[in-house]
Amino acid sequence: MKDNAYHEAEIVEKRVNDEGNYEYYVHYLEFNKRLDEWVPEDRLDHLKSEEKSPTSDKGEKDPPPKKKNTRAQKRKADSLGGKSEKDELEKEHDEITKVKNINTIEFGRYEIDTWYFSPYPEEFSKCSKLFICEFCLKYMKKKKTLLRHKMKCDLRHPPGNEIYRHNEISMFEVDGKKNKIYCQNLCLLAKLFLDHKTLYYDVEPFLFYILTECDNRGCHMIGYFSKEKFSPDDYNLACILTLPPYQRQGYGKFLISFSYELSKRENKVGSPEKPLSDLGLLSFRSYWTEVLLEILHKHRGQLSIKDISLITCIKSQDIIDTLQYLGLIKYWKGQHIISVTPKVVQDHLKNMGKKSRKVEPSKLHWVPMLDAEKNKYK
Repeated sequence: MKDNAYHEAEIVEKRVNDEGNYEYYVHYLEFNKRLDEWVPEDRLDHLKSEEKSPTSDKGEKDPPPKKKNTRAQKRKADSLGGKSEKDELEKEHDEITKVKNINTIEFGRYEIDTWYFSPYPEEFSKCSKLFICEFCLKYMKKKKTLLRHKMKCDLRHPPGNEIYRHNEISMFEVDGKKNKIYCQNLCLLAKLFLDHKTLYYDVEPFLFYILTECDNRGCHMIGYFSKEKFSPDDYNLACILTLPPYQRQGYGKFLISFSYELSKRENKVGSPEKPLSDLGLLSFRSYWTEVLLEILHKHRGQLSIKDISLITCIKSQDIIDTLQYLGLIKYWKGQHIISVTPKVVQDHLKNMGKKSRKVEPSKLHWVPMLDAEKNKYK
């Protein structure tokens, strides 16, 4: 690790580098998988660690399977009802993704350390550093190739329609069918920072909403979320990512808020795709908490769960779960009753700290996809 201290780790794999020396892929036992890395032999203290059996002397692995990873597969596993099927899929995923294949990327003005494996084509998967055009998301092995590409690339913002602009912030809607290569490249980029992302190639049934920061050089990607064109479960968000240089600045909650603004335009109650990751649950719970407390603070008199759901387009179960977490709901005579005083709401609001970035609804210029178009994806 970069703190130059020894940490207990297990050796996942080993390989011979271009200089003919051994390198070891290690997982630090007390730290998140995102910190796994390749290290030279001189960084190992064999007296304090026990080597696990690597796959081969060269550390070569079979390339990731070329089959498409789709949510349909996931639903099929769920419908089979057997835990073993889902466990097998999970086990297969863990085996394929256990070794990070790319250490860093150059993306716009940032050099970013990656967190996880991503199934880039095999000829790119052994690059320690990948160079990615921040506008079209094309990926390259060498800096000089990127520089040549930038002279020819016409894009200065994501393809698709700009549907929101407020000050320096813009949001673009990109259709996975109309801009297939861009969206596939976006998913590969996102997988570098998302452990359990399963959508790589089957992008046509999805819309992608790209959040950007604009200046005189173009619109620079901050993050994105995706949603299915037709969701049988009424999910309004499938996948979400804020790129590491922009994290902890309120953009994650902005993206979540934007997904609910779209639900309001659709006049539909929405919910994120389940199950949520631990970090995903924290982000959504933070958003739901802020929205619900503001509603309870502004409204006097009685409010039902259904009333709040109609106002916010948040699914009733998500409202109930959040209020239970806050201790603001009771179950009485077969129904959930909101049990709260103005002082309790005020105390919760004080504990929240600064408010998140807000979506300005008047700056959103968007109409829902026609039902006839959605029917193609049922």
